[in-house]
Amino acid sequence: MGLLSILRRLKHSPDHEVRLLLLGLDNAGKTTLLKQLAAEDISHITPTQGFNIKSMQSSGFKLNVWDIGGQRKIRPYWRNYFDNTDVLIYVIDSSDRKRFEETSLELAELLEEEKLAGVPLLIFANKQDLMTASPASELAESLNLHTIRDRMWQVQACSALTAEGVQDGMTWVCRNIKFRKK
Repeated sequence: MGLLSILRRLKHSPDHEVRLLLLGLDNAGKTTLLKQLAAEDISHITPTQGFNIKSMQSSGFKLNVWDIGGQRKIRPYWRNYFDNTDVLIYVIDSSDRKRFEETSLELAELLEEEKLAGVPLLIFANKQDLMTASPASELAESLNLHTIRDRMWQVQACSALTAEGVQDGMTWVCRNIKFRKK
């Protein structure tokens, strides 16, 4: 049985659950993105002190999205959420150039994690609605993404505030889900 037939069969099972891990530095827009995906009000967002979980349907999949806080003191606990991750979504504030090096180092550490080996990576280059935002292509270059060879990856320009580019990223996610072995 080929991969396409397996995916087709799974897509017709709307209860096939997929675990998405949403990470990034504090103030990158992870929770806004999560609420946008869940079609919730984004007018009152506060920093995530622990984690948020939302479940939603997309392309025939039940997506369980884990949004983990990005403050420096919380990041060491990220590894507690790596188990059974099907897709890693990393959110970057494209307008905060001062933190590109910090976010690059955090992403590099994540990509070295054994529990995330081979897990597809979507990078949302968020806050593209701001005049100071770096283009997704510039971000990809500064993060040296061209050196990633052990997984599928994609950089998607987006604005969690306006939802522009968000659905394109989620379409990529649904096409590149790595199903864990049961």
